[in-house]
Amino acid sequence: MAVEPLSKHTPLESFINHKNETGMQCGNYTIDIPELKPGEQYRFHFDATACVGCHCCEVACNEQNGNDADIKWRRVGEMETGTFPDTLQLFNSMSCNHCIDPECLRGCPTESYIKLDNGIVWHDDPSCIGCQYCTWNCPYEVPVFNPDRGIVTKCHMCVDKLEAGQTPACVQACPGGAIEIEAVNVEKWLAEDMAKEGVAPHLPDIEITKPTTRYTLPDIPKGAEIRPADEHLLKPAHAELPLVFMTVLTQVSLGAFLALFFGQLLYTFGFNLPKPNTAMALLAVIPSMIGLPLSALHLGRPGMAIMAMKNWRTSWLSREAIALGAFTGLATLVALFYFLDAEGFGLLLLEALTLAVGIYGIYAQSMIYRIKARPSWNRKSTTKRFFGSGYVGFLLIASVLLLSNGSQGAMVLLAITLLAGMGQALVILEEVMFYRHLDKEDPLYYQYNRSRILLQEHFGKVKKYRVYSLALFALAMPLFAILFTASGMTGPAVATLIIAAIGAFTSELAGRYLFYRTVVPLGLAGNFFAGNQRH
Repeated sequence: MAVEPLSKHTPLESFINHKNETGMQCGNYTIDIPELKPGEQYRFHFDATACVGCHCCEVACNEQNGNDADIKWRRVGEMETGTFPDTLQLFNSMSCNHCIDPECLRGCPTESYIKLDNGIVWHDDPSCIGCQYCTWNCPYEVPVFNPDRGIVTKCHMCVDKLEAGQTPACVQACPGGAIEIEAVNVEKWLAEDMAKEGVAPHLPDIEITKPTTRYTLPDIPKGAEIRPADEHLLKPAHAELPLVFMTVLTQVSLGAFLALFFGQLLYTFGFNLPKPNTAMALLAVIPSMIGLPLSALHLGRPGMAIMAMKNWRTSWLSREAIALGAFTGLATLVALFYFLDAEGFGLLLLEALTLAVGIYGIYAQSMIYRIKARPSWNRKSTTKRFFGSGYVGFLLIASVLLLSNGSQGAMVLLAITLLAGMGQALVILEEVMFYRHLDKEDPLYYQYNRSRILLQEHFGKVKKYRVYSLALFALAMPLFAILFTASGMTGPAVATLIIAAIGAFTSELAGRYLFYRTVVPLGLAGNFFAGNQRH
């Protein structure tokens, strides 16, 4: 059954009230829970030598918290090593690791994550807008999006049970006693024990979030290759179509505005070039005006989209929302000034400010994806390709220049456009070469290689379109437009540019679609029954 959002009390009061209202019982197993001393927090201990892979912990967690079968706060991963008959099967039951430095908390734009005094990482349901950024940030893929409620939910270690001296549902249900609750001294754990007892095969680097879960592992033969039991399964990530359009459109806006600013700068300082006009200013802002509202379609609670600006101190998503919102507002003001036929240094300064805000906005947008939990995103090429998409905006402005008999200015802008297109092509070539020469010794080789397989085998046709269309619309056609313009053939030049702009836009959409669909996150190895984790 779906669970209604919690009321706005303290986390523990809210949760207990919620339990009473929905009729869910806390259980009647009273077990000695260690009393926390100064500097300590609660943690899970998982004994892999006692786990039989029965998944009772998953079922108990779902029943306790009223979650549907595909919303899993605890999951069991399966791994294996050896060859028959000398084999070893290894399980890992994982829920939230209640990390010391949780990425979910840092990245959440609405500050919906709270690190309680007892160490539990608590999610405040009422303030969540369902942006799902935490599901990307967490290297263990612990937070789960609940489509019925439109929010993300996660394990809270049955905090009401702990306060009542009882263990969580997963602990009570495990027939092998493989899951326990312990108190851990945080400083000692970080300095001495985490590197020895906080690791298990195929788990992400502990330095990303400093998880607190302690593992007891069986004796594993030295040099044994431990394979995820689901390594033969590969499913593309969610398409995120609203974000595909939103990111490309805002980047096109920035490129068009950059072209507008260059034109105004040269005109203001007396170069013999035409003055930018209202049509150009509108082309620089309309894509962003369309793109920003589209991002709300990605949210579970679109009506609360304004809350995405809340956590500007640590969340790149909040910074992006603020900066691109300001950029769109300022660019609209610039378009109004052009409509009123304003000119001079005041207009130039306003455009310079708008451009600076827009550049920061796209940089923040790229940093949303530069996260360790998703290796193929966490590369400098992400920032390069996000800025690189701006050449489409150059094509739009150049088209208007030609239509308004500004052939001289169009020639200058087309030359810049050609260089920008070459830059984007080089970024894509860099990506192609990266996946062609993967290093098998790279600790992230497993994720990179699976992204490569997705690109080549699942989306081969889209990839080819992306590469060939980029060469055609970003390089060949702008070059033809330059030749037509130099020959005084304005009509063919304009037609070529319009076709190039439309084609280049579709090429960038294809590239961004591949960006989302081919990412392979870190996470729990052998996670067959992952519920609705969006990949």
